[in-house]
Amino acid sequence: MKHAFRTLIQSSILPLVTLCASQLAQAQEFTKAELEMVEKVREHAHNSNLSWQLVESLTTEVGPRLPGTENDKMAVAWAKQKFQQLGFDKVWLEPSKFPEWRRYHESGFILTPSKQPLHLTALGNSISTPKKGLTGEVVLFETFDELKAAPAGSLEGKIAFINYRMNRDIDGNGYGPAVKARNKGAVEAAKKGAIAYMMRSVSTSHHRFAHTGGSHYTKGITKIPATAVANPDADQLARLVALGNPVRVELNIQTEDLGEGTSYNVIGEITGTKYPEQYVLLGSHLDSWDLGTGALDDGAGVALTMAAAKHIADHTQPERSIRVVLFAAEELGLWGAKAYFKHYEKRLGNIVAAAESDFGADVVYAFESNVNAASLPVVRAIAEQLKPLGVKYIRKNEARGGPDLIPLRQTTSAPIFDLHQVGTDYFDYHHTADDTLDKVDPEKLKQNTAAYAVFALMAANAETKMAGK
Repeated sequence: MKHAFRTLIQSSILPLVTLCASQLAQAQEFTKAELEMVEKVREHAHNSNLSWQLVESLTTEVGPRLPGTENDKMAVAWAKQKFQQLGFDKVWLEPSKFPEWRRYHESGFILTPSKQPLHLTALGNSISTPKKGLTGEVVLFETFDELKAAPAGSLEGKIAFINYRMNRDIDGNGYGPAVKARNKGAVEAAKKGAIAYMMRSVSTSHHRFAHTGGSHYTKGITKIPATAVANPDADQLARLVALGNPVRVELNIQTEDLGEGTSYNVIGEITGTKYPEQYVLLGSHLDSWDLGTGALDDGAGVALTMAAAKHIADHTQPERSIRVVLFAAEELGLWGAKAYFKHYEKRLGNIVAAAESDFGADVVYAFESNVNAASLPVVRAIAEQLKPLGVKYIRKNEARGGPDLIPLRQTTSAPIFDLHQVGTDYFDYHHTADDTLDKVDPEKLKQNTAAYAVFALMAANAETKMAGK
């Protein structure tokens, strides 16, 4: 009886002891004064218009920023000047090579059973059609895998069309499967003998905007023009094909491969007082596609990461450095990120936390880490200070970071974080002419900025240097 009673008491007390130990560990990471400073920075960032002013300036004064264009060069100069005006301790540029590409003309028509315009756009890196265009019968596939399974030679002289529908979700989980068709659809179509490739836009939109995005060829496989059609036009094609009669289309795409180009990662740093060589990395990408002004992708990320670091510097000097990296040529294949992590490959251990904002400008709804067990008390302490912003804590500890952190993930076990944004309607605008400033909500942008400021300040000042798994 005594043994059972003792077991009952122990089972009741143990969770409380564990909870108290956890809270004690978090408390030891930050002093009361440090947490008061976090609150002050959080409130200041949440009430400041700085991030809005920055994204408004970038999208208005520079506009679209396709890598290698004059606007891209203007964006680099803009970012360097803004970092300097905001008072960052260090500002510098690092070059990045990339395959330079231009879009000049794109048009399309359904020819049979009646002539109808097609709203389409060339996919990034696509080659041109002949100057007068090309025509061919459309062969519809519902998925990329179905195209891959088509018999050899079955598309001779025809145009392959994948009609894969992307699902809508808060975390944008339908994007990955859809991107497979965009990346390699033209390669698989060419293997079967197709003369051109079309796909339903990687998009959740019902509007008549076509979504561009990167596509890639494979050495030794014939290159064919690659395009995406607006979702309503994809529906129209599917209805026509379903009638059972041949559907012919005309495509005219004029683009140019300009060989190797050079752009620049633009970097601004608030230097730490105690461990200046160690730093929190806040990332976003400076370039954009040429159709819109890149407000959501990724002007908002550029603005809020710059503003978050500035708000910290306005109130305190962090113990570790906070480095804002505006990566170059992300849209054409993560070229700036590859160059950055290659350049610093022997010093990646200096990164104490890394996060990227590249998912629009809706609110941050959740916070997640990917760190070793010893770093979790710091993570929980950060999560606690994000609660007033409406941010919940995801305990899975499986964060993957944004696209520009992929090279970091592949080369080292780094402490990576996700500040998950609501992405329910992000892919309505992503990579389209409709990616413009009016889609950015200033109040939501403030919440994002405050969340990144809290994260960066606490990661920089934690007693424990965080590390990856």
